[in-house]
Amino acid sequence: MSEKEIRRSMPLFPIGPVMKLTDLTARQIRYYEDQGLISPARNQGNHRHYSLQDIDTLLEIKDYLNDGLNIAGIKKMYQIQDQEKKNPLTDEDVRKILRKEMQQAGRFVKGDDLSKNQYPKL
Repeated sequence: MSEKEIRRSMPLFPIGPVMKLTDLTARQIRYYEDQGLISPARNQGNHRHYSLQDIDTLLEIKDYLNDGLNIAGIKKMYQIQDQEKKNPLTDEDVRKILRKEMQQAGRFVKGDDLSKNQYPKL
């Protein structure tokens, strides 16, 4: 983890400033935590402390909700993103996907097909 990522993940903010920064209520923020969308750290007094990454996630959630996505859709999207991070595509995977898409689009022509005059002469 880079130094920047470490700093962004440090739990620094209590809920008050987070509410002001995100324009969300404490109840909304706790609900998103209950749904597993964020995971704030807890101090010795069991108070929540949020990182810059948590704040970014809350702002993303707010944007997704404004765009019409529901909580279940947001959760599914984050699950897919987590899976992609764990299993990134290799160059070979990308080539296979590209080849398949080209074949489906009819852009991939075999050598034998050229002799059948499929294409009009210019």
